[in-house]
Amino acid sequence: MQPKVILITGASSGMGYQTARILAEQGHRVYGAARRVEKIEELAPYGVQALRLDITNEQSVTQVVQELIEREGRIDVLINNAGYGYFGAIEDVPISDAKHQFEVNIFGLARITQEVLPYMRAQKSGRIVNIASVAGHVTLAFGAWYNATKYALEAFSDALRMEVKPFGIDVVIIEPGAIRTDWGIIAADHLRDVSKGGAYEQDGSRVAEGLRRIYLSKIPTNPAVISRKIAKAAVCRCPRTRYRTGRGAKLMVFFHQILPTRLWDYLVVKSMTKM
Repeated sequence: MQPKVILITGASSGMGYQTARILAEQGHRVYGAARRVEKIEELAPYGVQALRLDITNEQSVTQVVQELIEREGRIDVLINNAGYGYFGAIEDVPISDAKHQFEVNIFGLARITQEVLPYMRAQKSGRIVNIASVAGHVTLAFGAWYNATKYALEAFSDALRMEVKPFGIDVVIIEPGAIRTDWGIIAADHLRDVSKGGAYEQDGSRVAEGLRRIYLSKIPTNPAVISRKIAKAAVCRCPRTRYRTGRGAKLMVFFHQILPTRLWDYLVVKSMTKM
């Protein structure tokens, strides 16, 4: 396989970190971007090159893409992995926090996508891999803002795929289920803190504790499994449009589609407050 020039955001930890390593070990020229470049620099022995990136800063995004183009002259694959998620009742989460979640998960992703597209169009080839989630199909109580960004990413990716196909550019969506990372613990801690002293404190505390138990258990999928899927989608000859992967991901979406909405709502609320 011809080595590809690959840019992956959010490469300082978790799936992004492991995906960068896998692709570099396959012989590709991999650039890992994140705010904490010192973590990415640990991958230097494998050939990963670190770039400092603040996905919410337009100048930072432009500089990263320009630096990569100056070094390589092209970009074959963009993996949009940067993102985060906080849980909290809609009434409790400050709008400023909700806006920041959209700024990272959607607008930052859109910004860097806009930066790389002219180069991909000029070379008449390219691939954009967006790391979405089953949370873009299945909504959970206390996850409204995070779910909203992932639903938005599904629509964004579908429109983008149709727009750039005439230029030889593929758009692929990865939809993991629960992954064994710190994400669930961070989301649980935020939910507990933002609910404290309010109308949702009791249910919020129960759900937060349930999230902690789940993400500290063996239920979530090892991130290495998802990373291998991302790496495959990034460089295989004929990628699928969507990769729904990880323990329980396909079942959750299936039951969400076939169950009556009110029954689904009841089961979700019941299970989340009894976890």
